[in-house]
Amino acid sequence: MIYKGIYHLFYQYNPGSALWGNLHWGHSTSTDLINWTIHPPALLPSDPYDINGCWSGSATILQDGTPAMLYTGRDSQDTQLQNLAVPKDPSDPYLVEWIKSPSNPIMTPNEEEKELFRDPSTAWLGPDGIWRVIVGNEREHNGTALLYKSKNFIHWTETERPLHWSNESTMWECPDFFPVSIDSEKGLDTAVIFPGIKHVLKNSAIRSWVDYYTIGTYDHHNDIYTPDEGFVDNEYSGLRLDYGRYYAAKSFFDSAKNRRIIIAWVNESTSPEIDIIKGWSGLQTFPREIWLDRAGKQLVQWPIEEIETLRLNQVEIQNITLEAGSKREISSVTGAQADVEISFSIPLAVLEQAEVLESNSTNPQEIANQSGSSTNTGVGPFGLLVLASNNIEEYTAVFFRIFKQNDKFVVLMGCDQKRSSLGLEYDKTNYGAFLDIDPVTEKLSLRTLIDHSIVESFGGGGKACITTRAYPTLAINDNAHIFVFNNGSQHVEVSSLNAWSLKQAQIN
Repeated sequence: MIYKGIYHLFYQYNPGSALWGNLHWGHSTSTDLINWTIHPPALLPSDPYDINGCWSGSATILQDGTPAMLYTGRDSQDTQLQNLAVPKDPSDPYLVEWIKSPSNPIMTPNEEEKELFRDPSTAWLGPDGIWRVIVGNEREHNGTALLYKSKNFIHWTETERPLHWSNESTMWECPDFFPVSIDSEKGLDTAVIFPGIKHVLKNSAIRSWVDYYTIGTYDHHNDIYTPDEGFVDNEYSGLRLDYGRYYAAKSFFDSAKNRRIIIAWVNESTSPEIDIIKGWSGLQTFPREIWLDRAGKQLVQWPIEEIETLRLNQVEIQNITLEAGSKREISSVTGAQADVEISFSIPLAVLEQAEVLESNSTNPQEIANQSGSSTNTGVGPFGLLVLASNNIEEYTAVFFRIFKQNDKFVVLMGCDQKRSSLGLEYDKTNYGAFLDIDPVTEKLSLRTLIDHSIVESFGGGGKACITTRAYPTLAINDNAHIFVFNNGSQHVEVSSLNAWSLKQAQIN
């Protein structure tokens, strides 16, 4: 959230171990979402209703301008309960101390759902002056967003009908519900309700560990959310915020710049034993701005503009041809921390040489796993090799491949991490997403942010995102390199390439 010009990030934190457990609310503040000051934990397990952990929740800015925290506590019987905390001193812009409400718990579950009741969203005020909030749930094996109402933010009542549910999903964690403009990239406050907006319901599906979403209409009179026709309300085939390692995303409205920003947790790919040796586990993504695509068919995400203040030593390349089987190093860039933007142009004669994709091939992850980034006989794979060692024994590939399917061209964006580390064994799943781009009329753009063990990539201006973790043993620090490559049998054109080293952010 933003409060008195200060950004606040609250996050699950175990002060005693790199493993999950003993959950506190860590707390850091920033003036730019890049450089952070760490404060003492805002919430810690201390009362009967949260003695087994202060789990996830959300911030809401109340009518008088002060913030309130709704969060899940777990009691000694492992029952999940919703609680309220407020600042001890609202005049303190850093909000270092928090007070738990004497009315806690303020929401309690049905007995059969006591372990399926968590992660309250940011609340919103309806036109009737009554607060609403959703809580993640699984009811009768359906992913469910329970709806609660309150006149005073303390006494809450569950409505007869949930805001929404799906019989194609199970337990929903960390639900996020917010409006988006249909004709502007500007963000909207959660409480905004007027004609000409859509609503997004994002859910973190614990069965598959993905964040998927639908876009639809919110009937604020009957408190019902209905996905628009064509949206798949399914964690396996629905639209995802990110097609890689990315979970429990949370957005907020940045009133200072009229934008909606989203940040997600990215866990480790390594084993708990390695995490203990490292002494830390888990990180947050680069903050992203998020808005509705002009066609209304999906969300678009892009790294916030403040990240560009970290850029150093620009390298620029324009109008080069990448022949089949070739690669070219992007020199003079710090490969372990970098920001790379590249645009490819594919001539129609080259596109016509694309491989045929069978009509029943509809799962991009399966295609990416089967094909990877190695040599192929069609158009692509081409893209970037990042966190690459001197002799390219180690690398993580972020790439495009183009197929023909039913008289159309299909663009696959992928991430191949099979050779991301020679020295460590961990989850090296390949990730893939279809990119809603027509390569005949549009260039293929890719932006990749690299920060040691995390690689975040944005295809087509942010229409598809893939986040992954990599733990190279050779390609570290000054021995990490970046290449642009083409492993297809056809040449491709690099219209433009701009790359920067990224300087260290300040963490105090």
